[in-house]
Amino acid sequence: MKTYDVMVIGSGFAGMAASLFAARRGLSVVQTGATGGIDFSTGFIDLLAVHPIAEQRVWMDPFAALAQLRRDLPAHPYCRVTDEEIVLALTEFTEFLGNQGLCYRGRAGRNTATLTSAGTMKPTYLLPCSAWNGVEAWESKARTLIVDFHGHKGLSARQIAEVRGASWPGLQVARVAFPGMSGELYPEHMAWSMADPGRRAELAAAVAPLAGDVDFVGFPAILGMTETSAVLRHLEELLGKRIFEIPTLPPSIAGPRLRAAFDKGLPGLGVRTCTQKLITNVEYGEDTFRFTAGSGSTAIELSARSAILASGRFFGKGLKADRMRIEEAVFDLPVRQPKTRSSWHRAAFFDPRGHEVNQAGVETDELLRPLGADGNVFHPRLHAAGAILAHQDWMRMKCGAGLAIATAYKAVTGLRDAL
Repeated sequence: MKTYDVMVIGSGFAGMAASLFAARRGLSVVQTGATGGIDFSTGFIDLLAVHPIAEQRVWMDPFAALAQLRRDLPAHPYCRVTDEEIVLALTEFTEFLGNQGLCYRGRAGRNTATLTSAGTMKPTYLLPCSAWNGVEAWESKARTLIVDFHGHKGLSARQIAEVRGASWPGLQVARVAFPGMSGELYPEHMAWSMADPGRRAELAAAVAPLAGDVDFVGFPAILGMTETSAVLRHLEELLGKRIFEIPTLPPSIAGPRLRAAFDKGLPGLGVRTCTQKLITNVEYGEDTFRFTAGSGSTAIELSARSAILASGRFFGKGLKADRMRIEEAVFDLPVRQPKTRSSWHRAAFFDPRGHEVNQAGVETDELLRPLGADGNVFHPRLHAAGAILAHQDWMRMKCGAGLAIATAYKAVTGLRDAL
């Protein structure tokens, strides 16, 4: 049995980033995991936009927000990484995506307000290049047409106009039939169909009479599964307008695009991926971990000198819960959680303080090595990254992908030094 340098447990943002960073540093990597948050992503890479949560204070300078967060919340995982490490991690991550044909764009040191399917403006740090014209349209309040489709439920142009109308008087909306399809439409089918130049020409022909005097046209994010930039350029040529995408409600195409980029790029770096296999057993000694991935006749045995736990919380199956307590699913690590079951949630669902259960997770040392029940490092070659880390509410703080990528970078750095 081959012994890998690193086992990455998880296939969300943190797991993919950890596999990328480890492989690019010359380590042999095997990765397992079920569907993770990346599959349902909007495609935005948030760094930090809201702190404190209870005050709902929005920051356009994420690094100023990080400085304040580190003063206020010394146990937060962002206190384990420096600004320099964050910048290096995000740069390496997005350069890899760009090499796979998935371009990202942002403003150095600044969040950017970008349009969502609900019509709200979300502050984010990096966004797909396919959405950038929408940023410029909003900021200049340009004459813009938002197009949606009969039978597609992931985005309503009318809702966007109702939310944004007073602040964007040049906004217009239209609903058209999607070429070649009828009935209920699914984003993945629509995106794949955009690979056909003929379908793009049909779409442009349907939109052109409605886009007379506008400068920009926004579509739901269905403009191609893998060659979005080429689809956008072709539609711009056909319509004579600047085109942009708006992420749809999950499941959107942004997640499959990210997944496809990693499925394409990681094997070329030597990463072995064990798709849709959870770790069902682990044994470990001082120098080696032995894992069972999957169950029954499809189970496989894997060996590694170190491991990165990037399994997420409940959605990624990194944490599991019964009616009374929360447990970590692979190593049975202690989980920082509310003392009583009744403290998991507040009475009001939209309480601005959030819910205590959303900060449950694994405690670590400064190198992101999980702590055992005695408060000491559980294993010197086990590190953790991403949503499974305690003391952070990534959803309300708007820091999910950035936190995952940065802590994966930190974990790989510490792990490499220990091998």
